[in-house]
Amino acid sequence: MLFPTATFAIFFLVVLPLSWLLMPRGAWWRPFIVAASFVFYSAWDWRFVLLLATSIVWNQAFALAIHRRRDRRARKSFLALGVAGNLVILGYFKYVAFFVTSTHNAFAWVGIDVPVEARSVVLPVGISFFTFMGIAYLVDVFRGDFKPTGLGKFAAYLSFFPHLVAGPIVRPGELIPQLESPRDPRYVDTSRAFFLIGTGLFMKVVISNYLASSIVDDVFGAPNQHSSLEVLVAVYAYAVQIYADFFGYTNIAIGVALLLGFQFPQNFDSPYAAVSVQDFWRRWHMTLSRWLRDYVYIPLGGNRGSALFTYRNLMLTMLLGGLWHGAGWTFVAWGAIHGTALVAERWWHDRPGYVERPSTAWSRTWKRFLTFQIVCFAWIFFRSDSFADAWDMIVRLFTAWGEPSELVTGGVLLAIAVGIGSQYLPRHLPLALMARFSRLPVPAQAVVLSLALLVVHAMGPEGVAPFIYFQF
Repeated sequence: MLFPTATFAIFFLVVLPLSWLLMPRGAWWRPFIVAASFVFYSAWDWRFVLLLATSIVWNQAFALAIHRRRDRRARKSFLALGVAGNLVILGYFKYVAFFVTSTHNAFAWVGIDVPVEARSVVLPVGISFFTFMGIAYLVDVFRGDFKPTGLGKFAAYLSFFPHLVAGPIVRPGELIPQLESPRDPRYVDTSRAFFLIGTGLFMKVVISNYLASSIVDDVFGAPNQHSSLEVLVAVYAYAVQIYADFFGYTNIAIGVALLLGFQFPQNFDSPYAAVSVQDFWRRWHMTLSRWLRDYVYIPLGGNRGSALFTYRNLMLTMLLGGLWHGAGWTFVAWGAIHGTALVAERWWHDRPGYVERPSTAWSRTWKRFLTFQIVCFAWIFFRSDSFADAWDMIVRLFTAWGEPSELVTGGVLLAIAVGIGSQYLPRHLPLALMARFSRLPVPAQAVVLSLALLVVHAMGPEGVAPFIYFQF
């Protein structure tokens, strides 16, 4: 069930009033919201509802087992088993074909024929997101940062439909406490919610879908048939497409949750305005960045050891982050590029005698430019279906200048400019717009929203493509 569809609109128009009607009675509201979330999830494939239910029961059972044990060794054992169960399920559905194929290819490379075939396994939508949230719950309980809640509250936390299929990755301490008591509709910031949903729809339906259909899909599908200029613009267009797509989804998810009375953490903060790759990861998919930091990088040792130890931890974290995004070596390469950049930045600052120079407009400009080029270069591997396709894109960047570039249109360049330029707007501008919208009379707000939806519908391509992060 896609957010920008009539099906979801009908679903939400039913769920929203019933949710507020049942909210004062938590014993009724929790089963209702879990059931609604399961209906939402079953719209892709009803068979995977059992998988979601299994994840809920599994993580709750092991969280309770961890919490009730006083012996640290026993607690560690239950934590290891609980996390392993999550990873086994994730590994089977997402990585079994990848590992079988990679093993077969590795043996074939040395001349050994291993007659194995990778089974085709349907990937459940959003499995990485609710698996990571389940692992966070177990680890937080083990660390003593969070006490297990009841099964009903945990089920509502893990299955809550606004974040279920593509995040943001909401930590237990960020959502479960909000489930402890009924939300008060008087304190719902509807203006912010509608603003987030409206901007999310515009970024997804207009910017992201337009760039995908106008240049990105054609060029990445057959780079050898396009000019160097088209390839270059397509790379930048994909950078904007994936940002607009995921930023748009996150805005809609946060807005929908807000209308239901719940606050989600922010997931983006103008990532293409970053002045370093480290800064980029503080701004891009921030809930995943924090998850990787707290549950991978720090447990590996973080920066508590030698410089080489820190570099190793950075690289491993980004390699795992790349593999999380997809079962393919191109995603691993994407993670390796970011890991290498992070290591290089850390090495540069760790040099003996290094002194941080005062920031100037010129230094920020060239740092932003360089960071954006590194990020876009990595996106080539992220978007390409294979290393061969990625190599074709890179070669074509330098070998087909001067050829016709029919796909580089004014509309494409404008969409790229809007996607990137929006990240350089003053931070107070969205707040000012939301404040002005909130002061309008309710009928006027309805008119503005209706006009905004009409504009999105008129400007967007026919049909709505699935969100890119659904596949992760």
